Amino acid sequence: MSMPFAKTDALPAAAVEELGRPSGPRIRRIRAGNAGPFTFMGTNSYVLGEGTVTLIDPGPEDPAHLAALLAALGGERVERILVTHTHRDHTGGLSALQAATGAATLGFGPHQTPPGPGAEGADHDFQPQHRLADGATVAGEGWRLTALHTPGHCANHLCFALEDHGILFGGDHAMSCSTSVVIPPDGDMADYMAALARVAAREWSMLLPGHGAPLAEPGALLHALLAHRREREQLVLVALGQHGPAPLEVLVPAVYGPIDPRLVRAAGHSLLAHLRKLAAEGAAAEQAGLWRGR
Repeated sequence: MSMPFAKTDALPAAAVEELGRPSGPRIRRIRAGNAGPFTFMGTNSYVLGEGTVTLIDPGPEDPAHLAALLAALGGERVERILVTHTHRDHTGGLSALQAATGAATLGFGPHQTPPGPGAEGADHDFQPQHRLADGATVAGEGWRLTALHTPGHCANHLCFALEDHGILFGGDHAMSCSTSVVIPPDGDMADYMAALARVAAREWSMLLPGHGAPLAEPGALLHALLAHRREREQLVLVALGQHGPAPLEVLVPAVYGPIDPRLVRAAGHSLLAHLRKLAAEGAAAEQAGLWRGR
């Protein structure tokens, strides 16, 4: 299906984009220069408020990005650093930023699964000073954020809803530029689809994603992302009927068709997540690395 993605991002790395005014609190976006097949043009960091501020996602370990964040702050006090999830392109810069600001760190919790297969990019060192459960709130002058536990892409993923303004800080759960990769065992497709349905059920005026440009009125995209996952699941069932029992290497091209070679591994991860969901529902089974429908 055609997806209403925003495939461009005009903000240069290290530049500052002003968002959120005049009716709401000041919001600034600073993009890191870590462009790649899984990070699009780079990871977004957001500064919320003015004077005493909250920062969402410090981004990768990168002196240039740290310098850009500190320059954007211009002497303001960082009261807290919120972390959407424990992938290093979002948390790698945390230690240096915390050392420079003394800010407290907040997140859902440490990475939920141990090192091992499927743990690429995970930050197992992250330990928030304050844990945010689903529904927890963080407030500043003229604004209030609600933490939404949205597992799937990462088991400890949080989105942040800017209450009274309809703005969603989507992290990697909902991005304006692409779908999210779901990598088992930490990633879980059933969790992802349930959390996406929860977010899509609300009306939002703006999506501020972990990667990609801000997107106004993101409802159509959120519903399209959910429909895309449901359609993909049906393609998986068809492929199992036509090719099963079969390994992932056979099922990936059958389900995804021709794709960028750099994305084949990611497609395999998400396909495995779909297969595990279907197996839990009794619609698929695996034996010795071969998958079949049931």
